[in-house]
Amino acid sequence: MQENVRNSPNLQTVAEQLQFYNPGSLNSKLESNDDNMFGSKCEMECNKAKDERCGCLEWRDRRAAVLICLFEGHEGELRVLLTKRSMELSSHPGDVALPGGKMEEGDADYSATALREAMEEIGLNPALIQVVANLEPFVSQHQLRVVPVVGLLDRVEEFKPILNTSEVDAIFDVPMEMFLKEDNHRFEKKEWMGWKYNLHRFDYESEQGVFLIRGLTASILIRASSLIYQRSPCFDQDLPDFQQLQRALNDQCS
Repeated sequence: MQENVRNSPNLQTVAEQLQFYNPGSLNSKLESNDDNMFGSKCEMECNKAKDERCGCLEWRDRRAAVLICLFEGHEGELRVLLTKRSMELSSHPGDVALPGGKMEEGDADYSATALREAMEEIGLNPALIQVVANLEPFVSQHQLRVVPVVGLLDRVEEFKPILNTSEVDAIFDVPMEMFLKEDNHRFEKKEWMGWKYNLHRFDYESEQGVFLIRGLTASILIRASSLIYQRSPCFDQDLPDFQQLQRALNDQCS
């Protein structure tokens, strides 16, 4: 672990909260919350996923990591760095994403992958980041196993972005708490292999323009915000999201 957070009480609190973080225990708690949050229609779709297809995969060559890079804003609020993917990319051009990518052979672990990718994409020096936790894996629609790595950027003034323009068109930041609020949040109903689910969408306007944060990135940030602020999102939904469907499939495999 990098040197302790020195300048931000809020970041220090996050570090202390996540010091002994156990993804397994959070999964159990969140699944219990899901039972209370979602109605019978959501439960029916998850059961359908369990009954119709196992979906077991060999994950060795499908591992990836993303960096949830948190820093303190001018008003003391927690903020997270995001990127807009290059329009020249063959997959998901123009989408908003967390810095990250596939694990490579030389990467020691998921943290190494996330830090390497952040350095390659936006010039974020790994020495500036204090890694405090890995969250539970998420599954992308391309069936990548994506592990979010939570890192703290205490000395944000020392970060001078250098964009890899072949991969990234823009870098921006948003308040972390927005992912628990109804403001700017909406659902899009989707289907995947015959199963219905809700896709989270957040609209964010800044001096750089209007950005749409959705899909896997939105789901990861909802989960991370719930953990950091220790409360559930304000919005209700009548269908599972994509991650809940995937958990149902994984439960069937185990």
